[in-house]
Amino acid sequence: MSVPSIDSVIHQMQSVAAQAGSDPAKGQNLNTAVGEGGFADALHTSIDRINQLQQTSKAQTRAFESGNSDLSLNEVMVSSQKAGVAFEMGVQVRNRLVTAYKDIMSMQV
Repeated sequence: MSVPSIDSVIHQMQSVAAQAGSDPAKGQNLNTAVGEGGFADALHTSIDRINQLQQTSKAQTRAFESGNSDLSLNEVMVSSQKAGVAFEMGVQVRNRLVTAYKDIMSMQV
């Protein structure tokens, strides 16, 4: 996830925590609407960003292999590492979501 996406998620979590601390008996209404975009949009944006990083890395690798003198080896390797770390983060998020889904589905009502 990119830094702006993380900041957005943190802001949403803080606002939900602030709302959870309010007392409905005192006439304060809880706002249950999801913030602009929501979790699905943040997840979709993150997946698009991972894909963009992988495509950039692949293009730089091909350009370097074909002899493009504008790229240095360290630029190609940094791009490759960024794409790898982003992909691993995406896999970990997926694993956590699957685990959370399984936990919820195994709860007794």
